[in-house]
Amino acid sequence: MGKKLYVGGLSYDTAEDALKQEFAQAGTVESAKIIIDRDTGRSKGFGFVEMSSDAEATKAIEMFNGKELDGRKLTVNEAKPMAPRDSRPSGGYGGGNRRDRY
Repeated sequence: MGKKLYVGGLSYDTAEDALKQEFAQAGTVESAKIIIDRDTGRSKGFGFVEMSSDAEATKAIEMFNGKELDGRKLTVNEAKPMAPRDSRPSGGYGGGNRRDRY
């Protein structure tokens, strides 16, 4: 099973295909995803690359952490699992009858 890497410090102009091609130098890239701001449609400056093996992931970290890509210095390390999100409803006052609140 592959290992997911966090890639920070990406240029707003870096495309997913370019990120995938760059990391392919370290081995087989299963996926490359740049995180996009849903309000602006612009890159948030970080993304994730999944390498096909732990050895290739380690090689990618060694090769690309601190390396410059598109004029920006990259931060590459093992991705941490996403923290669980709070399940409460978003927006408003939470619903329900107002008399229940007093």
